[in-house]
Amino acid sequence: MAVVLRRFVVVQALLLWQGGFVFYAAVVVPVGTHLLGAASQGAVTARVTVALNALGVAALAALALDLRAGGGRARWACWGFATLCHTLLFALHAALRARLGDATSPAFYELHRAYLLASTVQWLAVAVLTALTLRAWRAADRSCS
Repeated sequence: MAVVLRRFVVVQALLLWQGGFVFYAAVVVPVGTHLLGAASQGAVTARVTVALNALGVAALAALALDLRAGGGRARWACWGFATLCHTLLFALHAALRARLGDATSPAFYELHRAYLLASTVQWLAVAVLTALTLRAWRAADRSCS
């Protein structure tokens, strides 16, 4: 039962974090920008990313617990890379918030581009980690039967 609960927590954490990220990026940002304008949407995004980053910490912690129960090198490498990206996102978010009053400056734009790139790279790492995790769970289930 502990295995099922651990996997359930991992899946739910990933759905909330990564699903929230994809939905926000694909739907909320374009709609918000259309309705509110870029500056107001930027203020919304600054707050939403705080929640998404907190969800990321929780999901990465859940994944780490799952990996401790039996993770391979590739899974640990993906997790480490995603965690490194997450640390970078916290630093970039702080730098962006400090420059929010000058959101039209080239410095802000470059920081924002770096944030978007780090977010995308992290999403890819987590997608690979998710696929590897599902494969590892399947192999573990087969070896128990």
